[in-house]
Amino acid sequence: MSKKADFPYLHGFSTEEQERLRKQARFGEYTVYRNVNFTGVEKLLEVGCGVGAQSEIILRRFPDLKLTGIDRSTKQLGAAQQFLSQLPFAQGRFELKEADATNMEFSANAFDGAFLCWILEHVPEPIRVLSEVRRVLRPGSPVYVTEVLNASFFLDPYSPNVWKYWMAFNEYQLKQKGDPFMGAKLGNLLMQLGYKDIHTEVKTWFLDNRSPQARKDCIEYWTELLLSASEQLLDAKYVSKEVVEGMKTEMAAVASDPNAVFFYSFVQASART
Repeated sequence: MSKKADFPYLHGFSTEEQERLRKQARFGEYTVYRNVNFTGVEKLLEVGCGVGAQSEIILRRFPDLKLTGIDRSTKQLGAAQQFLSQLPFAQGRFELKEADATNMEFSANAFDGAFLCWILEHVPEPIRVLSEVRRVLRPGSPVYVTEVLNASFFLDPYSPNVWKYWMAFNEYQLKQKGDPFMGAKLGNLLMQLGYKDIHTEVKTWFLDNRSPQARKDCIEYWTELLLSASEQLLDAKYVSKEVVEGMKTEMAAVASDPNAVFFYSFVQASART
């Protein structure tokens, strides 16, 4: 769920960022979609579809469903429409709408499944989103919510500029009324709203000498993620140019270090209405 003109989004809306989001979805596909099962779902709601990065994966993995994606950014929706329209397996199976997920125009029982991924961390009132999702789903519908837990991030060798940047990254997201620790709170939110069969799974990227190429690829990808917020962090004076350059240098050094360790966990909740 990106923005209207006044909606803050940590990573921005550039063409480069749009491509990074697609790369991110492909990078995380195996881990994110392990245990996600939409078998039997006919009408799926994707909240915060953005550029269609997750939409593509859903439509490919579950060929019998039709997907309705909503987002607040016309720019992201335009990119999603162009991207998905080029995919033969997506033809006639998706619809994209500009919408506010805290106040959807859909009627009750309009869908029989929902998917939210990396979205509630950017939303000032996530409980309102999950409440609306429950309203528009039929009883018994499956819901999957995947969210960040940025407190879990660990990198070795110790990299002081990376840590300074990471702390600023999270502080800035909190200032924008987002939540970089949203994943740990999903169980409470879903229970408060009356969802049933709530399960949470901690999913982890833990890469060391056992998987050197995967570790290098992950650290290089993570560098792109960090840099996607650099312009906003610099403009807001949360970091200096020296810290940004130091972070880039340190991340490159860790990516090539023969004994590096990368660790990051996120949380996926599943439930039914």
